[in-house]
Amino acid sequence: MSADNAPWPTELRVSSDKKALTIAFDSGERYELPAEYLRVCSPSAEVKGHSPSQKQTVPGKRNVEIMKVEPVGNYAVRIHFDDMHNSGIYSWRYFRELATEPENHWEVYLQEMEQKGLSRDL
Repeated sequence: MSADNAPWPTELRVSSDKKALTIAFDSGERYELPAEYLRVCSPSAEVKGHSPSQKQTVPGKRNVEIMKVEPVGNYAVRIHFDDMHNSGIYSWRYFRELATEPENHWEVYLQEMEQKGLSRDL
């Protein structure tokens, strides 16, 4: 584990269909995160905004694919999606949060979609 005792990634693997990213940590944890989930929860300013009031709900991403993953220093990666979104920097800590706290991300996203009358499909 890293100096601050947070699990450190040991593997990142894009699925053969490009619909998921698997991340494994030195703690033994292993998670498969769907591309759609990663895309709609992007930590980018485009999605998160610069304040909570600027947060965007991104519809129509059910079939989004991961085109490539590139390292950003030794603390994160940038994911390039096939809809050309690539401005989110995913830290190891954020990956773990997405994996272990889906109610704080995915379930809230689905509720926002319903409230706004949006669809996961194009």
